[in-house]
Amino acid sequence: MAKVVYIMGKSSTGKDTAFKKLMEQKEIPFERIPLYTTRPIREGEHEGVEYHFTDEEGYQKLRDAGKIVEERTYNTVQGLWRYFTVMDKEMLSLPKNYLMIGTLESYMKTKEFIGEENLIPIYIELADVERLQRALNREKQQEVPQLEEMCRRFLADAKDFSEEKIQQAGITRRFSNDAIENCYQQIMEYLREVLAWT
Repeated sequence: MAKVVYIMGKSSTGKDTAFKKLMEQKEIPFERIPLYTTRPIREGEHEGVEYHFTDEEGYQKLRDAGKIVEERTYNTVQGLWRYFTVMDKEMLSLPKNYLMIGTLESYMKTKEFIGEENLIPIYIELADVERLQRALNREKQQEVPQLEEMCRRFLADAKDFSEEKIQQAGITRRFSNDAIENCYQQIMEYLREVLAWT
């Protein structure tokens, strides 16, 4: 049976960087479960790397085909943005390890779909002051910084990742990302243990 490692955390905690590093390493092979979004592609992002970028029509086709495991819709300052996971049940019968990234809410829906025994949560956290600074630095690099959207995400995270919701999700292990290399090494040590790699 497949195992799915699920990376999550508030915005600007470095979860995207951790995800990329895990996909690039060779010690524990992972396959990526496709994540999609209808939001515009950001400068520096690439189709099929951060997300598969689609539109409302593409979203509706996948939904009609019954391939969407979980989905979230955000009413942003630029309109509705959808984020969703696409998965076939057949994937879970293969002896492979998969890697996903998303929100706490999407983690819970994925857990319902594939079962808690097949899901390994990796929760990355960072102090709010540092997160806000990182988010601001990232927006400054955009051709058209979306500061309103950055602030909306930051405030929404307080509700989406409340301590109560983290406990309800059964998250017991956390990884602090004060320095990405240290965080990554701690995640790898944990995965070696839970996936029985030596």
